[in-house]
Amino acid sequence: MERFILNRLLDWKKSPYRKPLILKGVRQVGKTWVLKEFGRRYYENTAYFNFDENEEYKQFFETTKDIGRILQNLMLASGQKIVPEKTLIVFDEVQDCPKVINSMKYFCENAPQYHIACAGSLLGIALVKPSSFPVGKVNFMQIDPMTFMEFLLANGDENLAKYLESVDTIEPIPDAFFHPLYEKLKMYYVTGGMPEPVLLWTEARDVSAMQEALSGIIGSYERDFAKHPNRSEFPKISMIWKSIPSQLARENKKFLYKVVKEGARAREYEDALQWLVDARLVHKIYRSAAPGLPVAAYDDLSAFKIYLVDVGLLRRLAHLAPTAFGEGSRLFTEFKGALTENFVLQALLTQFEVVPRYWSQNNPPYEVDFLIQRENDIFPVEVKSEANTTSKSLKKFKELFPNQVKLRVRFSLDNLKMDNDVLNIPLFMADQTDRLMELALEQRQDGALITTL
Repeated sequence: MERFILNRLLDWKKSPYRKPLILKGVRQVGKTWVLKEFGRRYYENTAYFNFDENEEYKQFFETTKDIGRILQNLMLASGQKIVPEKTLIVFDEVQDCPKVINSMKYFCENAPQYHIACAGSLLGIALVKPSSFPVGKVNFMQIDPMTFMEFLLANGDENLAKYLESVDTIEPIPDAFFHPLYEKLKMYYVTGGMPEPVLLWTEARDVSAMQEALSGIIGSYERDFAKHPNRSEFPKISMIWKSIPSQLARENKKFLYKVVKEGARAREYEDALQWLVDARLVHKIYRSAAPGLPVAAYDDLSAFKIYLVDVGLLRRLAHLAPTAFGEGSRLFTEFKGALTENFVLQALLTQFEVVPRYWSQNNPPYEVDFLIQRENDIFPVEVKSEANTTSKSLKKFKELFPNQVKLRVRFSLDNLKMDNDVLNIPLFMADQTDRLMELALEQRQDGALITTL
């Protein structure tokens, strides 16, 4: 498999400002594989230390802060060679090892010649604790589920991936590419982007094994819920998790605590929900009152939507059978297009620094699915799970905020095109959003210049 994060890791290796790296990501998203593959490609050797398999290694960090002694003990105990600049040192499963995380400060200050990468599940939870956080002494990197582009490469569709990257004008995609990409996207909705289900599908086409792998991942997450320091939160986390398909199955996808449990109140469940957010198992998208900067200043903290970390896991959690793959556009439209919204959000999160928001108003009801910040501009985004779309909410948004809207974006099953200031992006091009928006903005600017002349 090819993971694009390897390019970012290479940039980290070459950076003159490199610090010890903490790689964050949910369980089974591919952290260990990526670091080992990175070491194999770009270093003479990789010294790998797993603190879950070898708990005795933790003692080396508890008795001293001397980096030389720590490394000497690790080399003697494991028989692995560590050479400055030439060895990638990987500390894995460090989430329960505050002393190891804290030692990154001393590696940064006293031994910058060593290249160190740490990984672990639930690191987002562990790093909330102040005692284990080496402020300013580490680089962070997030690994998310495989994108649709990475899925195409894993599936042997390099030609389709290359074509998507080559598109440099806003004009319809030829049928010879459009139809195969449409079908491949349905496959991606079924498998999602977690590496094991993708591997089982792309190499063996084994649907039952792929389903079993998704169930196994969900089971491992649910076992992690018990790791909340307050054991009484465990059932609340579980109830919120299992309510997500129901939350997204409604026309108005605003999160409601009463869907979790009848009579539930925010103050009883907000800690449990925050645990899922910190673990990055769910994404929390706030309602925004208006398209202004900074975006956080316009957040309505009482209104938000939550989405799952991966579209394939959402499909499995919702018990939607893979047979829907062969039923036309059903996968795109099932339970109010929730899979499609989840997929688009995943794609946007990897391209834009600021977490998207959404906008809505009542009486009459309008809702724009996402607001994204690109540089210092806010762009409204609508997600349609069908073709032949109308965009009443996008139209209303422009009426209300005419001076802030340079471009409106719509994802749908329609072809790539510009309708005045509305850029329609086919769903299978979601990974190209930032680049396509750049092209569309240039095209509009060129058109305005021609009109002026």
